[in-house]
Amino acid sequence: MRNGILAAGNWILDKVKTIDRWPGEGNLCNIVGETRAPGGGPCNLLFDLAAIDPDLPLYAAGRVGDDDDGNFLLNELRRRHIDSRWMIRSRSAATAYTDVMSGGGRRTFFHCRGANAEFNPADLDGVDLPARFFYLGYLLLLDALDTDDPEYGTAGSRLLARMSEAGCRTVVDFVSEAPEKFRRIIPPALPWTDILIINEIEASHCLGRELRRADGSLDWAGLVPAAEGLLAAGVRQLAVIHFPEGALALERGGTPVYAPSCRMERSEIVGSTGAGDAFAAGVLYGLHENLPLREALDLGSASSRFNLLSPTASDGAVSLAVMRNYLKECEFTPLPEIFQ
Repeated sequence: MRNGILAAGNWILDKVKTIDRWPGEGNLCNIVGETRAPGGGPCNLLFDLAAIDPDLPLYAAGRVGDDDDGNFLLNELRRRHIDSRWMIRSRSAATAYTDVMSGGGRRTFFHCRGANAEFNPADLDGVDLPARFFYLGYLLLLDALDTDDPEYGTAGSRLLARMSEAGCRTVVDFVSEAPEKFRRIIPPALPWTDILIINEIEASHCLGRELRRADGSLDWAGLVPAAEGLLAAGVRQLAVIHFPEGALALERGGTPVYAPSCRMERSEIVGSTGAGDAFAAGVLYGLHENLPLREALDLGSASSRFNLLSPTASDGAVSLAVMRNYLKECEFTPLPEIFQ
């Protein structure tokens, strides 16, 4: 019986700099704090899962540079007892990094793709692991996987097809990018995607219709058609759309399941880097353990909530017991009438 999760894709060193104010162009601000932390979709997901359940078999795949930043990431994998045999050290590129500027409730990112740009399907040739799920993130930020493929459309789609044929259920996440990149890279991947977990902005880019109105409010009535549209576009089993107000999940042939988010005061939020990955970790753990879909979404919401209490992408992660105890007492955001 398959067990565990293999996560592949972006491995990034986040250099989070807290600034005293948000400067205008050409102006100066002061860095009042600096934190170095692991980042990237598979990294955040695996580190969150390692905190949720230390006994869950976890496997990492990707590329880092032969440098101090790469050493840091590999040491963090070892510290969490995550199998890193499919991590490759590049001899031609440095470890990817992101300078995260955070202050005044705002943040912006300066990213260097580094060794992640080299990650390709051949890096997983011969992989033979009993993992139940194969997670790939982030499409649109992995240059070699985003290239054209004559048979599968993109190299990323080829990798998803290979892992699906190997017996894994495939899970995909991607980043918000220019709509023209979505139209080229994302459609070929969806027919090889069993579970898609994305936010409302990414869903809007996928479908070509906005889920946020001009005033910033969520188009609640558009959520179910959006999930249906993702399934119609090829997602094989489950489409999950998450947003600050909650999450909506739809299984093929099923009925929509909505879960509100855990209510937080804005003053409680320390940082939001990795919040979406934390949500995905909670949901994926619930699915791995065959929990009801609503319970899996609630775990995602709790996981995301604890993430927001930390300035880094995964240091806020807590155990399953802590999340379940919190869910017994937490206050949820109000349920909109459309879902009552």
